[in-house]
Amino acid sequence: MRDVLVVGAGPAGAACAYWLADAGWDVVVVEKKQFPREKTCGDGLTPRSVRQLTDMGLAGALAGAHRYRGLRSCAYGMTIEMPWPRHPSFPDVGYVITRHDLDQLVAERAAKAGAELLQGTEAAEPLLADEPGDGPGQLPACTGALVVDRGTRRTRKIEARYVVVADGANSRFGRALGTRRDRDYPLGMALRGYFRSPRHDDEFIESHLDIRDASGSVVPGYGWVFPLGDGRVNAGVGLLSTDGRHKGVNTSHLMNAFVDFAPKSWGLSLASSCGPPTGGKLPMGLSVAPRVGPTTLAIGDASGAINPFNGEGIAYGYETGRLAAACLGRALSGQGSAALGDYERQVQDAYGLYYQVARDFVRMISHPKVMEVCVRTGMHSEGIMGTLLKIMGNLLRPDERGAAEIAYRALATAATVVPSW
Repeated sequence: MRDVLVVGAGPAGAACAYWLADAGWDVVVVEKKQFPREKTCGDGLTPRSVRQLTDMGLAGALAGAHRYRGLRSCAYGMTIEMPWPRHPSFPDVGYVITRHDLDQLVAERAAKAGAELLQGTEAAEPLLADEPGDGPGQLPACTGALVVDRGTRRTRKIEARYVVVADGANSRFGRALGTRRDRDYPLGMALRGYFRSPRHDDEFIESHLDIRDASGSVVPGYGWVFPLGDGRVNAGVGLLSTDGRHKGVNTSHLMNAFVDFAPKSWGLSLASSCGPPTGGKLPMGLSVAPRVGPTTLAIGDASGAINPFNGEGIAYGYETGRLAAACLGRALSGQGSAALGDYERQVQDAYGLYYQVARDFVRMISHPKVMEVCVRTGMHSEGIMGTLLKIMGNLLRPDERGAAEIAYRALATAATVVPSW
């Protein structure tokens, strides 16, 4: 009987395993793929991600990745460069590193801390306790998983006192336990590819806020070019869909249009492509529930923890993994399921209101005309765009009342008064 079984060794699962193992608990992680493995992602690490990786002792490993200063926003022929804002809790730099490399680094860090990492091993189905869970709205009590070695096809049981669901946005294991995405919440759709580029070492990541659908209307989303520093850039498109709007938009067409539209200096073309683009769906805004059971927690993308403001999921995987590890540590120390129940409260305290504001923002910009007015207005003001960067990057400062903090408080007040999701 292990202390904790973690299903999935992506950002959330590996971080959770690291913090548990670092505290001395007996943790085993099952990952169905073998590292290194490809993962569809923009590959950009914001200051929130950098903070978590540094806390896990990976600052040295990041030294080999491409470091960038901030965000360059482009729309309607205008460009604004915005360095990351200074913050007492986060660094003012970001990195671009492929998930092919990053996820292996963090998983190996968890293993070095003492976690057992079983690669090429899939959690095929949960083992459920004989007694029911605490009631509706909770995950059932889970005592482990039946796992399959994908090489030998041999199956065996891994039993554990607690189980963490961290197998990503599609989360088969979570769905087997009863997690479901609220379809009224926003859903992100993204497609990305790698391209050889003469600007592979640019000091800013770049976003384009005026991508268009087949009718020529601006859609709620953005195109990006993130320099990797190794001769390549990661370029892609992300689309936010809500209330059934933009359901028929073809992301492949958006991607092709963006490659043609992006500044020629990036050198994006079919000839410079390193391979076909890949994509996926992104559950956002804590849209997946339930997240807690008597012996079970769902974290990261498996809990819909992606930020609706900007589609960022890596940082929130690391952060929810760390929160879960702390709650599990208290549960293992004698507090039992009550400590797991506290995980939901901490998640809501950390992200609940912020994500509600973000969901309202997504609903607003889902109207093409509103989106266009907002983007045109913002691009005429560095102050407005700087404010948005702090809000959308979740880099508001608790120790000051600047323009971003005042604007966010106004939005948060409106979100608590006006009916929302």
